[in-house]
Amino acid sequence: MPRQLVQSLAQGLRDHILPSLGAPAGRERLAAGVGGDVTFAIDRDAEEFLEAYLREHAPDTAFYSEDRGLVVPGEEPSSVLLVDPIDGTRPALAGFESCCVSVAEAELGDTSPVMADVRVGCIVEIKSGITFLAERGAGLEIRDGDRLVEPVPSATTDLSCLFWTAGFRGRPAAPLVEVIGELIDISSVRGGFFDLGSATFDSTRILTGQLDAYLDVGSLMIDRLPGLRERFEEVGGGAVLNNSPYDLAAAILCLEEGGAVVTDAAGDSLGDRRLLGSGHEFQMSCVAASNPGLHSDLIGIVEEGIQRLLAKP
Repeated sequence: MPRQLVQSLAQGLRDHILPSLGAPAGRERLAAGVGGDVTFAIDRDAEEFLEAYLREHAPDTAFYSEDRGLVVPGEEPSSVLLVDPIDGTRPALAGFESCCVSVAEAELGDTSPVMADVRVGCIVEIKSGITFLAERGAGLEIRDGDRLVEPVPSATTDLSCLFWTAGFRGRPAAPLVEVIGELIDISSVRGGFFDLGSATFDSTRILTGQLDAYLDVGSLMIDRLPGLRERFEEVGGGAVLNNSPYDLAAAILCLEEGGAVVTDAAGDSLGDRRLLGSGHEFQMSCVAASNPGLHSDLIGIVEEGIQRLLAKP
């Protein structure tokens, strides 16, 4: 039963990681994982728990994680789990609440699975334990302890009042601000811009009504201006660190089932994006918004920013 496995794995990871939040020992830096990002001791510990948990509870299930890449324990697994044991490692190391476990499940068929093949997604806030559980076509369940919480995406369309966040870490600051800086300025007084350090926490804030939008424009910037890739690699320590499928697989399903609008930063569907990889060719931009009108305006704002970037000498 994919739903039960996804939820129990996400909860098990949360329970295992929780005592380590904010602990100095977790900050030990190790070799980079398959995704190219720095691996900290807290990440290694979570990945070891993930592998041990699946070996005991679902030994024939394949999984793809940030540090391990694709692991296929059996000859013909029928499904694959996309797992980010700690999305928001740096907030976790600081003991902040903006860190989550993200687990999604997709069927493995004759072709490589894509985002539209994700059937179940679960995000658990590590510090609070609040859980977002989505099943394709069956809606979204938000649970805070024993209490069910309805998703409440806002009706905000006034950009000056926007409360929003964007993917910032690992992206070169100057060209990124060239693209999103106008929106930061527009919303900086009557609204607010935040860098929370976790794509899943960012996304789920739209469902709780705390934020109106989440933008990640890094992959679009490289696609439209390939010469920027070198700058991304400089900032990322040799790797491009935009969002990979394991970062967004559960979040996208939760957003869609919770009534929000999500596409790539050019306004195109993410449904055909391949799941099993983490290099630039697999990474994706994202614009998630609480309602269609706001989403349309944000796509336009991003395109204006990209044009400014292209016009720079």
